[in-house]
Amino acid sequence: MRPTPVGPDRSRPMPASQAARLDDIQGALRLLRHERDRFARLGFETPQARCHAEIRYWNFLAALHSLPADAGTVPPSSASPEGGW
Repeated sequence: MRPTPVGPDRSRPMPASQAARLDDIQGALRLLRHERDRFARLGFETPQARCHAEIRYWNFLAALHSLPADAGTVPPSSASPEGGW
């Protein structure tokens, strides 16, 4: 039995490891790009536009999950004394 290909299923649980998350995201992007190109060849504009929107979303996820785990932390020495921005 062949494994089910990874697709852009937002309801599927997120994998625990960063590598697995990135693999799933890249698989979803491959599938979406293939479908977008197929819809373009067939002349289906609405499904092609939906694929484009999903590709933007999954590209955002790829960028987000490619960041180092501590990318958003502020070193204590650079924090303002008032605790604000």
